[in-house]
Amino acid sequence: MLLPRLIGNDFFGSLKDMQRVQEQLNRLFYEDGKSAEFPPVNVWTSPEGAIVRTEIPGIDPEKIDITIVNETLTLRGSRVEESTKDCHSCHRKERGFGQFVRSLQLPFIVDSDKVKATFKDGVLEIELPRAEADKPRRISVVSE
Repeated sequence: MLLPRLIGNDFFGSLKDMQRVQEQLNRLFYEDGKSAEFPPVNVWTSPEGAIVRTEIPGIDPEKIDITIVNETLTLRGSRVEESTKDCHSCHRKERGFGQFVRSLQLPFIVDSDKVKATFKDGVLEIELPRAEADKPRRISVVSE
C-alpha cells in the first residue's frame, strides 16, 4: 500500500499525541490551567423553571457559593489538591484542583427566594423557579 508509506506506520498514534498536546495547551490558556468549562453542567428548562445539575466530587458543599443576578447563575468553589505522602512522583494527574467559577446565562428571570440547592454523592442540583412576572401568560382577545 502506498498510503501507509506516505504517512508513516503510526499515523493515528501521532494524531493521538498531537491531540494530547493540544489538550495540554488548552489547559495552559484557559483560567490558569483549569478548563474554562468546569464544572460541566446539564440544564433542563420548562415553563415553570429550570434544573441545573453538575458533578463536583471532592468539594465541601458548604464551600460552594451560588449566586443569581438577573438571568445569570454563578457557581464558585475550590477543590483542594490531594496529598500523596507515600508517592515520590506522579505517574498521571488528570483531576484538577484550585478555584473555579462557572457562570450560566438562563433563559428567564429566576425567583431567587425560592431557589433550592441540594448536594448528594458529589452531584449538585439547583432548582430555579421562574419568576411569576416572567412566566408566559395567555392573553384573551375580546371581540367588540
